[in-house]
Amino acid sequence: MTSYVSHTTIDCANAFELSEWWKPVLGYTDLPDDPNEPGHEECMIVDPDSGHQVLFIEVPERKAGKNRIHLDLRPRTGTRDEEVDRLLQYGATQVADHRGIRGPGSGWVVLADPEGNEFCILRSDAEVAES
Repeated sequence: MTSYVSHTTIDCANAFELSEWWKPVLGYTDLPDDPNEPGHEECMIVDPDSGHQVLFIEVPERKAGKNRIHLDLRPRTGTRDEEVDRLLQYGATQVADHRGIRGPGSGWVVLADPEGNEFCILRSDAEVAES
């Protein structure tokens, strides 16, 4: 017997605002029939291609310390550095820069969303194939 991942859940202070922030980051859309609206305590978004879902759920506690689990993202198009620049302009904050950690063209950048949830930006598939 095994299990599968139904969806990824992100605890937050404002489910609607954070789901709205993440939709253009991931290219996700609202889940049909989900009440994704201001004031709703749970908001689900979905990848229209894979069907993967992310649930944002409000909790009373503020984020404290480093995430024990996080998303690693690869740009669908462009480069890691272009995606880092795009997300910084969009409102992400840079937590750590590990570019070049294993030599030229390697590594990742740790960013945080508006509520401080960390995620990493990896090199694109094209960049990995070039190395």
